Amino acid sequence: MSNNAIAVMASGKGSNLRVILDAVAAGTCPVEVKLVISDKADAQALKIARAAGVPEVLHLNPKEYADHASFDADWAEAIEAAGCQWIVLAGYMRILSSSFVRRFRGRMINIHPSILPAFPGAKAVEAALSYGVKASGCTVHLVDEVLDGDTLESLHARIQLEEHRLYPATLARMVTTGFEIDGRRVIWRT
Repeated sequence: MSNNAIAVMASGKGSNLRVILDAVAAGTCPVEVKLVISDKADAQALKIARAAGVPEVLHLNPKEYADHASFDADWAEAIEAAGCQWIVLAGYMRILSSSFVRRFRGRMINIHPSILPAFPGAKAVEAALSYGVKASGCTVHLVDEVLDGDTLESLHARIQLEEHRLYPATLARMVTTGFEIDGRRVIWRT
């Protein structure tokens, strides 16, 4: 399994997939997109992936599975068979099972069109406009599960474990590798 091999899970138009593929082609994102997988046969993301020459492009139909767990298990097998180390959720609109999240713990990221915890859910942009916010943004985050018995303290403790790993790693990268700011974009140096 290559350390920079990623699987992208998408359900829709593929705008985030497109920018990832463009950044890879430009040499500014050192990953290898080995698999794009979608739960929608007509997802534009699948067309974008094929046009870009992604080695494996799959549609798995959730209606063909007896239950959510078997659907997620097939997705997980496809991801591992493709040799992917990381999973990038790019407009993937299905809730993932706890077993799937646990299987890829610490290796799956998602992007959300608000500054979490404000405006969670599928209609974040609409909710922000309705609320009348004057500033908005997005959040890229590691995907983790909330356990049935979680308390404020237990969930916060698990989140802090990730914060304590991620914050020093990000600081180290800032001072050793550095970055450029291009408008509102941060571009990490390689």
